[in-house]
Amino acid sequence: MGVTLGARLGRWLEADVAGFEPLVPVDFDRLSRSLRIGDVLLVEGRARISTAIKYLTQSTWSHAALYVGDLVPRHEGGALVEVTLQDGCHVVGLEKYARHNTRICRAVSLSEPERRRVAQYMIDRIGLQYDLRNVIDLARFMLPTPPVPIRFRRRLLALGSGDPTKAICSSLIAQAFHSVGYPILPDIRTSRAQGTRYSRREVRHIRHHSLFAPRDFDLSPYFDIIKPLTRRGFDHTEIEWSQVGEPLVEGRGADAMPAGVLARLRRTRARADSDTRH
Repeated sequence: MGVTLGARLGRWLEADVAGFEPLVPVDFDRLSRSLRIGDVLLVEGRARISTAIKYLTQSTWSHAALYVGDLVPRHEGGALVEVTLQDGCHVVGLEKYARHNTRICRAVSLSEPERRRVAQYMIDRIGLQYDLRNVIDLARFMLPTPPVPIRFRRRLLALGSGDPTKAICSSLIAQAFHSVGYPILPDIRTSRAQGTRYSRREVRHIRHHSLFAPRDFDLSPYFDIIKPLTRRGFDHTEIEWSQVGEPLVEGRGADAMPAGVLARLRRTRARADSDTRH
């Protein structure tokens, strides 16, 4: 009974919300070329559970996956290892998030062998499943914006009888970095002289329970933010702005721009890609 109810609730929570469009056009080729093994890919999810996680963590990012590249073959643009309610810890191709808002977070001082060890930690845990019998764990996400005071919102992620590392994608990734001695958040002793008593208590709580949220990789001082467009070269003087009254091409999101601008952007992108290859 518990498994059946949990499975149904899990499917409902992971169903996409209609009408989601990325805020900016996503260049999949640039994204795939910018990633390195061991990078964390943060995702603004489309599912119902994503809305709750974004609210509880006060962040744009609701999901995290670890890039393992060609260590797991046969995936366009390279492979990711992620954790979801329905599939547990599993492998997906990078193309799954080709139409999502994403951010690349890179550990700044890891050697290549250490990156591969982090990736292998995740690969070795493929098949780990979340126990859907723990309906209490799932029920905490049913209200997208539960009436919980700010200081208790992150703690709500820990409620329930199950193992939170099997429910929260970023927690397992944090453990992978801890396995090579790499930090995610600053040690509480280094932050005692700064911030409020609440902020120090919050850091202590996160470290004690190993319950990391996707935004912690974004906020961490030990991770660089990698932006594919600017990393490959960007010159704002090459932008050709649309003229007043110029017709829009049909479509939505990334395609809803003046036809002339779209054509010029494609030519500029083609020149940049050609320069990169040469």
